[in-house]
Amino acid sequence: MERITIADAMRNLEALLQVLDNAYWEAGEIAHKDVIYDIISTVHIEINELAKLSVEDHYMAYEPITGAFRSSQQKLKVLHSNLQKWVNRSATLKLLESELPVVLSLLSQEH
Repeated sequence: MERITIADAMRNLEALLQVLDNAYWEAGEIAHKDVIYDIISTVHIEINELAKLSVEDHYMAYEPITGAFRSSQQKLKVLHSNLQKWVNRSATLKLLESELPVVLSLLSQEH
């Protein structure tokens, strides 16, 4: 498995945040918005913790820092498995289909 650096992880998480913001506003049901918002909050916390690291550390291998992000895997999987039902806009759907597996791989890496 290819090593994912902290810089790579930050780019992946920030890309996911951008598309999740669109998905949140496009979601038609409050329950879907709640799941998406929870993921957004968790990813924000993880990015904030990563931002505290020194720039020199960004080449190091990534490991999830916060417990909230480590435990978000289930909600990310729920979102991923319900994309066709929850996301109506095709552009947002396409972006989520490409970004979610990348972020899920951050959580499933063997360290």
